[in-house]
Amino acid sequence: MRKIEFAVGESYHIYNRGVRKKILFIDERDYTRFLFLLIYFQSPILFFNLGRYVTNFVKHSVFNIPAKTITKIIAKRLVKLHAFALMPNHFHLILEAAAEKGVSTYLHRVLNAYGKYFNTKYKESGHVFQGPFRAVPIGDNNQLLHTSAYVHRNCRELNGWRNQEHRYPWSSHQDYVSQNRWNELLSTDLILGQFKNQKEYRDFVDSSPAKTVDDPNFC
Repeated sequence: MRKIEFAVGESYHIYNRGVRKKILFIDERDYTRFLFLLIYFQSPILFFNLGRYVTNFVKHSVFNIPAKTITKIIAKRLVKLHAFALMPNHFHLILEAAAEKGVSTYLHRVLNAYGKYFNTKYKESGHVFQGPFRAVPIGDNNQLLHTSAYVHRNCRELNGWRNQEHRYPWSSHQDYVSQNRWNELLSTDLILGQFKNQKEYRDFVDSSPAKTVDDPNFC
């Protein structure tokens, strides 16, 4: 049982992996599907035919969601998404609770939707994720910055991505050091606002000693 109680306005490092360290994202469409859920499931608004949005992103690098829908999501959001990194068999998020039970509701919706999609696509059954997601409260600003650097450095463990973290397509790092693809649906100001510019933040991440997750036995 998770003992943590999520408080509105507080931020948390959230992470989970595939059951038995199983690969979660096998191809580009899997990454894209999970990315869609992270970005657009921040409110209770329902979406249908997600495959159409995924195909559009794979072809054109945009989901093509109407502006009025995005406005509705922001008005009713359960969480604020500050950072993310998707790795082959796990993921990391920095979330801020924006409503009572918002974090749990959001993650239940995201993980349940992806689990059903994965099992249907790959003709499997049972749990896709290894138990309940893990959550670490972010207690102060130093921890916030350290965690953001850790999340954005995560892909350096993959072949070909060391010192290229800012180009990794399945992380919010590129949104911090270049154009934010998600505008208000990715809330970068809390972290990025503490730096003079995007280059200073990139230098901070590049030089950060952050190497280990909060739970060293996790990954």
